[in-house]
Amino acid sequence: MSEQQHRNKSGFETRAIHAGYEPDPMTGAVIPPIYATSTYKQDGVGGLRGGYEYSRSANPTRTALEGAIAALEEGEKGFAFASGLAAEDALIRSMCRPGDHVVIPDDAYGGTFRLFDKVAKVWGVDHSPAAVSDVDAVRAAIKPGVTKLVWIETPTNPLLNIGDIEALAAVAHEAGAKLVVDNTFASPYLQQPLTLGADVVMHSTTKYCGGHSDVVGGAVVVRDLDLAEQITFHQNAMGAVPGPFDAFLTHRGLKTLGVRMDRHCDNAEKVVEFLSSHAAVSQVIYPGLPEHPGHALAARQMKRFGGMVSFRVTGGEQHALAVCEKAEVFTLGESLGGVESLIEHPGRMTHASVAGTDLEVPPDLIRLSVGIETADDLIADLDRALG
Repeated sequence: MSEQQHRNKSGFETRAIHAGYEPDPMTGAVIPPIYATSTYKQDGVGGLRGGYEYSRSANPTRTALEGAIAALEEGEKGFAFASGLAAEDALIRSMCRPGDHVVIPDDAYGGTFRLFDKVAKVWGVDHSPAAVSDVDAVRAAIKPGVTKLVWIETPTNPLLNIGDIEALAAVAHEAGAKLVVDNTFASPYLQQPLTLGADVVMHSTTKYCGGHSDVVGGAVVVRDLDLAEQITFHQNAMGAVPGPFDAFLTHRGLKTLGVRMDRHCDNAEKVVEFLSSHAAVSQVIYPGLPEHPGHALAARQMKRFGGMVSFRVTGGEQHALAVCEKAEVFTLGESLGGVESLIEHPGRMTHASVAGTDLEVPPDLIRLSVGIETADDLIADLDRALG
């Protein structure tokens, strides 16, 4: 058994720390160095030392990150990008052509919707929204022979709907399409879509994978090596790759993903318990709640229920905006998945691009990214903010 095969059979935390990199043979460095170089000396014309010629095509620091994320998602090949949207764009260009069609979530992340609606659509790739929690709705949205991708988030952003990855993979494959799963909210620690039949998993590694709100990045992982070859070509041809410093920070974040996610989940569960009994809260949306329509499915395909919580307030949009502004421990800001807790108003912030469309989110909705601070401090802060 090879070292890589051995590590693929190791536990998640072991893979997170060791996969993708062997200690440097010259110095014994246990952490991948930051290879701040744009080019590499060749051993004769075309004689590439270790396969490296130019850092857009490959860089050793990035290679280590790509190997690590592939191991955590139980895939064969990983790819790192400059952002989550750069990863999505490379996937669209790799897997679609003008005239093709894609099914997307009817509550997709605003940036994903904008990419399909304002960029891919102009290129000639059309899309239809469907509820990821409704397998029949997704099936009905597919155009046989034309639909190339069924693109889902689970949990979705920001309404935390749950899609049945195994069932949706079967529906996509029946129609000759591929299933792409945006696994950003769950992270590889809580869910591995490739093991459930998905063809591609993608991440905004800015979020839980990086985990410290200090780097922007994206990633794609696949099992099919023919598909990997297509993505390799587009990654190099389009060039939206992370620099070595970004790759280093993201890889460092992956090493503590397991322990961080456990604390995110612990704190989220306590916050949900508090919000569920608060008079100013009209609805709490969290897959861990038994009344959540996707609870049983999430319990089956996720290790735990995650650190993202959405809720609606009784006083409408103005109340929601006031809560966001009054919070102190929860920082008012976009993004998610960092060690610090964040609060935002999706309708005015992350999802402003879907205002006036079928994907518009409720105006009284607040989204929390529950961090790893002391839970009692988070609850006290929300109590003050809710008034």
